[in-house]
Order: sequence, then C-alpha cells, then structure tokens
Amino acid sequence: MSTVSFDPRSLFRTGLPDPAPVWQGMAEFTFNAGHNAPELIPLEDLVDAAQSAIRREGRSLAIYNQGHGPQGNENLRRFVSQKLATRGITADIDDILITSGSGPALDLVSDLLLTPGDTVLVEAFSYAGALRKLRGRQANIVGIPLDEEGIRIDALETILEKLAQRGVTPKFIYTIPTVQNPTGAILGLARRRQLLALAARYRTLIVEDECYADIVWPGDETPPALYALSPEQVIHVSSFSKTLAPAVRVAYISAAPAILRQLASLKSDGGTGALDQIIIAEYFSNHFDAHLSRLRATLARKLAVLTSAVQEELGDSVRLWLPKGGIFLWLALPEGIDTRTLVAPAAAVGVAFNPGPDWAVDGDAAQNWLRLCFALESEEQIRTGIARLAGVLRQHPLLADARKVSA
Repeated sequence: MSTVSFDPRSLFRTGLPDPAPVWQGMAEFTFNAGHNAPELIPLEDLVDAAQSAIRREGRSLAIYNQGHGPQGNENLRRFVSQKLATRGITADIDDILITSGSGPALDLVSDLLLTPGDTVLVEAFSYAGALRKLRGRQANIVGIPLDEEGIRIDALETILEKLAQRGVTPKFIYTIPTVQNPTGAILGLARRRQLLALAARYRTLIVEDECYADIVWPGDETPPALYALSPEQVIHVSSFSKTLAPAVRVAYISAAPAILRQLASLKSDGGTGALDQIIIAEYFSNHFDAHLSRLRATLARKLAVLTSAVQEELGDSVRLWLPKGGIFLWLALPEGIDTRTLVAPAAAVGVAFNPGPDWAVDGDAAQNWLRLCFALESEEQIRTGIARLAGVLRQHPLLADARKVSA
C-alpha cells in the first residue's frame, strides 16, 4: 500500500463550484426542485409497456443505440414527431435528436455555439440549471425584463440595439416561452412573431426550451412553438421529465438539418439509455392524451390548494405570479427580505423551497422572490407544509404583521 500522501484537490482545475454536500435526504415538505406527482406515475401501464417493448426490442440492446444510430430509438423519434405536430412543428425522425435529459441537450447547444466571453440573452427570471451552465462556460449573460405575458419585446429591442452599437452579436436568446420557469407565463403569438423578427434583424439564434409546454391549464391559449413559426432560426428543446417523470432522463432536440447534424456530432455519451427510450415510446404511443388529461387536472387542483394555503396564511403580504401551467408558483415577499436567509430556518422545521436569486440573472434583484413546487406533495401535505413555512416567514420583522386569514 502506498504511503505517499498528497492532496488530489491540488490538481483540480480552477473555476469549479463548491463540492456537493453529502445527501441528507428529502425534506418532510418538499417544495423545491422540479419533482412530479408520485400518484400519477402509471405503474401498471408502465409495467405493460416495458414488457411489450423489451419482448419486441430486447435483443437489440446488445447493440449501441440498438442499431438505430446516434439520434436515438426510431420508435421514440416517431412518437416525438407526432408530439411536435401538436405544437405546430413539422419534423420527421431525421430532424430529432434524443438526449439524456434537457440539461445535456443544453450542453450540446452550448458546445456548438459558445466560447468564454460570448453573450447570451436570458429571461430575467429563468431556469437555474441553464443559468449555472452558462456561468460555468463564462458566458456574458444579459437579462431580459419580463411581465405577465413573458418577454417584454420593447426591452429586448433596446438591449439588442445597445449591444449592436458596441459590435456585440449575442450567440443566442434562451427562452422558455410556453409555461415559463419559474413564472409560468405563456408568451402570446404576437410577441412570438416580434421576438423572431428581432432575432432575425440582429442575426442571432433562439434556443426554445419547452419542457413544460404539455402542462397547460384548460382555457389558456398555447400559441405554436417558436420553432413551428421559424424553424431556420430556432433550436427546439423539450423533455419527458415533467410529462412523465423527472427520474426518466430522456429529452430531445429538433433543429434545422445543418444545426442538428452538428449537434449530433458532439453527442459523445455512447447513446441515451435505450430502456428508457423504448418504454416511453411504448407507453406514450398508447396513452399520451389520457395521461396528459390526468396530469393537468391533478396539478391544477394542487395549484389551487397551494395558492389558497399561501393566501390564507400570509394574506396580502405576498404577491403571487399565477402560472398558466407547469408545477411551480413564483411569489414575492415584501422588499427587503432575502429569501436565501430563510432556507435554513425553513429546513429546520422540515420545509424545503427554492430561493429566488437562484432563478434570476441578477440574483440580488430577485432576493425577495421564492419558488414553490406543488407537484410532489399531497394536498394535505401542501396545506401543512405551507403553514409551517408561514410560521418561519412570520419571524421576519417585515412579515411580523402578516396575519392568517380566517377561512
């Protein structure tokens, strides 16, 4: 046994994030991250789908990518083609690349487009995972102001013009136009067309993240995907993690052939897990519409329970940004409160939530915001967990006068 002792951390590259802590398990009341509803996992139907798919395709697991090539299982890509059609997109299986989750999909896009110092435009409130990835690549991230409908086109035009005057062309605009994360806003059709026109005028691409587009409340209009409106200037990313299950790490990209071929050349993981692909294809090919109906109805009910509980516990001391779909509620506490300081006290009473600064280009500008995921917990757990969280919040001097509203 070697007796030579040295600290291997001296060999680590610079610029790494803090080491991951040892996993301590989930909180009693888990309102953080993007978990989904356990009761909606279709156990028996997934068992049946797995048996059917493995009996039919199991022998091909001996071959990398089942012999279907690096773009993924053909049956899954065929289903994705049909699914994209519901978003107004025309794409055959050769126009689709399967990836191991939306995170790796975004990594591929960044591998294709970014070098350190490049500029990327991102909604002022946005997906924390995307922000972390862009910061890790030393991108210059410029936030785009939002309102209840999503990107403010007037603000975006001003930003693009100022950058152009400095000779800067953004590599891309990263947007979540359909059920935005964390706000739940849906960008209207007129603004989508204006966004595309601005991107064309200033010669930049759009990366469209539609991971939540399947989860829209009845009655809320969902315009066609940006990719459907202008496929030459949009890279479309979506996922099955929110539609089926976060632990199923399967997503997909659709883009113009010149872009997709190059993205495929950068995929170096030996292929996305084939078992996940064939089971998803088998299940959703037979149950997609019914599954979505159950998912939307259950999540809409849970959102109603959550908003009622928050308003009952904290009254008008909080401002809710009511989502038009998805699994998150984005809400603001009074200015002067930094939600990062409330994470530990909340954890001490068994409650986990996402502080707003993690989900913003400018963290300090979002310090009084927080995000609550309402999908995982039962309706009873939501009510009890929010009561506990409210007890913590009322300890803050700026919320000391917040009164529980009588039911």
